[in-house]
Amino acid sequence: MQNIYKDIFMEDLQKVYDEILRREKQLGQYYDLLNSGHAEAEEWVGDFLRRLELPVTPETRMAALTRLIGLRDDALTQVLEKEGRDEEAVIEAKETAYKMVADFYLKRHLELLDWIEDEALLTPFYREVLKEAHRVGEAMSNWQSAWTAHIIHGVNRELYELFNGDEEKIYEMLESENLLDLREEGCIGDRCYSVLKKTRKGFKSVPYAKAFRMEVQEVVNKLENMRGVLAQMEDEVFGQQAEWLAYIDALIDAFSHPETDGLIKKWAEVDRKWMAITAPIQIGHPLEYYEDHYRKAVALEWDVRLSSPKLMQESKIAKQISSMAESLANEFGEEAQRVNANCLKQVERTQLYIGVPALFYGAEFQGLFSAQVVPNDTEVSSELGKKIFAFADNVLESKKARPVMRLAREVFGDDFVLHQRKIMFEQPELWHKVYEITTIGHEYGHILWVDDNTETQMNGSGNYKNVEEFKATVGGLMAFFMHEDEALKEEILRDTVARAVSLMSWRKTGEVEPYYVEGLLHLDILFEAGVLDFKDGKLTIDLSENAYRKQKALYQARYIKLAHEFYLPKCDAGKFLSNYVEKVDGIWLPKDEKVRNFVDHYWTRYLEIGQETMPF
Repeated sequence: MQNIYKDIFMEDLQKVYDEILRREKQLGQYYDLLNSGHAEAEEWVGDFLRRLELPVTPETRMAALTRLIGLRDDALTQVLEKEGRDEEAVIEAKETAYKMVADFYLKRHLELLDWIEDEALLTPFYREVLKEAHRVGEAMSNWQSAWTAHIIHGVNRELYELFNGDEEKIYEMLESENLLDLREEGCIGDRCYSVLKKTRKGFKSVPYAKAFRMEVQEVVNKLENMRGVLAQMEDEVFGQQAEWLAYIDALIDAFSHPETDGLIKKWAEVDRKWMAITAPIQIGHPLEYYEDHYRKAVALEWDVRLSSPKLMQESKIAKQISSMAESLANEFGEEAQRVNANCLKQVERTQLYIGVPALFYGAEFQGLFSAQVVPNDTEVSSELGKKIFAFADNVLESKKARPVMRLAREVFGDDFVLHQRKIMFEQPELWHKVYEITTIGHEYGHILWVDDNTETQMNGSGNYKNVEEFKATVGGLMAFFMHEDEALKEEILRDTVARAVSLMSWRKTGEVEPYYVEGLLHLDILFEAGVLDFKDGKLTIDLSENAYRKQKALYQARYIKLAHEFYLPKCDAGKFLSNYVEKVDGIWLPKDEKVRNFVDHYWTRYLEIGQETMPF
């Protein structure tokens, strides 16, 4: 009987999944405003620009649509600065934008939930999971503004000014004054669930439960209500009611914890309970840090993720990653083999979910990830592995909807841009194969060469994440190089080039600095290999077999150096970066003159025409 229930559930899940993609496509049509027009988009964008007191131009419209559909505010920041707004005015405008975007999506989420209820899809248990998760999400979204104001625009700006932008001195102070959350054994953790409060004597660390009393209490109240509802029901399909209740209990306990001592332990228990839930409907809780570069305060993530029944198959990437890592570990020696053995156990235990973000809240109204590997807690991962979430269909739909930009045509050339679009629209199977290697491979790549204290040891200068994102992507590439598919070689190289160059637009977007720095590290290799060249203001791209071989050899050498000389001995990540990039007036720039000339040129053109569309 349970098999029949499961078959029906999976059919319903596919209907919900397809409906989410349909709505996503519908939202993507808002970009039509820029050309043929779109009444709904006209109304929302008009209101948005009026409230932010921005003129109606093609550039401001594009910035508004990027903030709404792409959930990115770098374009908005650019147009605000062009209008002469000072830092405080930009912060105020971005907060207004956040609230408008949050209101828009909260309404859309409710409409989706009403549709699922009207169609009587899934089961009563999972319909309640979705509805109650939404109520928690509303509370998390209400909290986000206070979190951002206190940490990002409050304490962190004060620390930056106090130490004249010297981040190493900031880290030294935080460590010497015991202002970082500790693991159970007393060593410094790799993230915090607390904030700094100013006192007459300096700073003190305060848990979220005390720093944001009202906001946290609202979240806890919603979680308690969720628990009460689900406790009266049965999970008829997956038999996981007990696991859901244990997970919610752990969340309530962690959010409510009133002391900084024990915070990481409490949240590790959340991750343990969460790992036991294996249904195709998953909730993402506060798992990672993005914006807070100093204390790594965990972001207010909250979302519901749906797996696609059609995509529930084992990925070959895990085996290829493991094979690559094992081969290198055997070359590196005994210590590498020890670290690698633990990492490969995690790879083996990792659960892969390919799907879509169905509902999202809080920090995720400021950017959705294309994929994610979690939890970060190394102890939990050693015991239970990880979960990888990959949102391939969602990413593809987003890319297809976004208009062709003038900057892309100017920098890459029409042939390159047309080829990328042809793959997206006419060969989606090929696009998915590339995504699997570069994006899912990236997530598996995070797992390698890391043990309990790797991050804290390598983060002395605060640069661990600035190296880790590069290491993860190249891990996926290394696995591909070892198991090359001739038909994919050029597409993988094209994707690497496109991503590396495009990341240059994030030069001044602090919360995604690790990806911008990753892009710089890719460009260093691509220029050295001759894949890219920049002369007389023009970028040339060589996709020949010879150029491919050169970049492959450079990536392999760079990855071996990074793993063997930095990750295994746990050397400061800043030392690796210093070989290729440097910070100038607070901005990371390439050391290689030709690469820097291109990066500066791209940024200049981005500021000038970055929001202009130019359809074929």
